[in-house]
Amino acid sequence: MPGMTGLDLQHELKIHGHTIPIIFITGQKDEAVRARAFEQGAAEFLLKPFSDTALLAALKTALSIS
Repeated sequence: MPGMTGLDLQHELKIHGHTIPIIFITGQKDEAVRARAFEQGAAEFLLKPFSDTALLAALKTALSIS
């Protein structure tokens, strides 16, 4: 996303009172980013490539959070 990271978007949504479940999908393995995403309330964090089973599990997790 030009001009904003996923973590930035997550933060902006949170400070504006939007509480939607977020599933991060990335191609870059960065444990610090992963940890921060979960600290800020991410439902799941998937690293590409991921299986359809992993995506379905993430969606189930996200839907149970809301």
